Amino acid sequence: MTTHCCGPGYASPLEAMQAPREKLLYTIAIYTGTGIQKPDYLCTIDADPESATYSQVIARLEMPGIGDELHHMGWNACSSCHGDPEMERKYLIVPGVRSSNLHIVDCASDPRKPALVKVIEGTEIKARTNLSAPHTVHCLGSDIIISMLGDAKGNAPGGYLHLDKNFEIVGRWENSMGKLKFSYDFWYQPRHNVMVSSEWAAPNTFMPGFDLEEVGHLKYGREIHLWDFEKKTPKQSFYLGEDGLIPLEVRFHHNPDSSHGFVGAALSANIIHWWKDAAGEWQWEKIVDVENEPHPEWPIPVPGVISVILLSMDDRFLYLCNWLHGDIRQYDISDPHNAKLTGQVWMGGLLGRAPEVNGVRVTGGPQMIQLSLDGKRLYVTTSLFSTWDNQFYPEIRTNGGCMLMVNCDTINGGMEIDPRFVVDFGKEPNGPSRCHETRYPGGDCTSDIWL
Repeated sequence: MTTHCCGPGYASPLEAMQAPREKLLYTIAIYTGTGIQKPDYLCTIDADPESATYSQVIARLEMPGIGDELHHMGWNACSSCHGDPEMERKYLIVPGVRSSNLHIVDCASDPRKPALVKVIEGTEIKARTNLSAPHTVHCLGSDIIISMLGDAKGNAPGGYLHLDKNFEIVGRWENSMGKLKFSYDFWYQPRHNVMVSSEWAAPNTFMPGFDLEEVGHLKYGREIHLWDFEKKTPKQSFYLGEDGLIPLEVRFHHNPDSSHGFVGAALSANIIHWWKDAAGEWQWEKIVDVENEPHPEWPIPVPGVISVILLSMDDRFLYLCNWLHGDIRQYDISDPHNAKLTGQVWMGGLLGRAPEVNGVRVTGGPQMIQLSLDGKRLYVTTSLFSTWDNQFYPEIRTNGGCMLMVNCDTINGGMEIDPRFVVDFGKEPNGPSRCHETRYPGGDCTSDIWL
């Protein structure tokens, strides 16, 4: 198991698909914003169906402080390090969006019980780089870059923090932010010398909660940006307009030769596809449009709010979550210009179509997802961000979050919620907590980039 957990990565996406089934999950759980004065923590969940503790939390690693708002995390090494014997996929970098602390967690010495080995203080990051609110973590060969959503005072556009392989601060990664208004997620495709980044809002805007009027006041993003990856500068932006309100998670094809990529626009509830045409010019189009739904307690129809997307390792399927509607969708994107809906299941949401699943009352909606390397199991959690949770799903304070597993048909398409797997974070020892991003010891469908 150690070789699988800690190897320097897979030679190709297709090799990754042949990896052994995931036996453990690492999932973020938070108390920030719940009213419970306890640290956020990293859960180890047993994902071995032959185990007596299957779908149970078997270890909890508490962070040293209270109020971090753990959110996204990433590995110190991925398949971009393939062939480098000095690198190991050993450490998770677990940031706190509110504190700006970066927690370095050893997941290899004892995979079932990760250990905290270092904290890079948010105060140091702010002082040295004028950056705050870390979000996406990507391995960059032997180094690490992290998108930062704000400056030291919580104002946009933020930038990118650069760490070396020993988790020392190098400085800011980018040479210029150009005219970018906001930061959020990013993904790079080295063979095309391109990085794509998306936009949420300034930390001072999104942290207190969501105000629709601020979208009209242009305080939320509606652009994606293409960077010259080698020069570390933005070179082209796509203004998405009403089709691209609040573009969040970005994903390139895993195939490193491909120029095709996708972003989910949360408030517009659209999937935007970009690619490089035969003349070498970048283009974009809308390929999925989720219609707003009426709700008796809302003055306007409820948008889906596409909070996350991901691609299967073979680039055949795209998955998305409509956090407010409550559905998870599977699209066949074999032709990336023509997405075909092939599967749909319901889990929570405001439309009342799945209030209880596997004996658990689901509060919140499907929010973060992680797909097994073979594409057959999709793990789904329900918390978006503490203040947004409290605003749209106030009962989550007492009910907590939950994790379910969706079985995916990789031959014909299709989805169904697994009846055996459920993790109820409403029954945690210190009271109801909420669950967000998940990763596996051996890497997953949103970790790895190939050079």
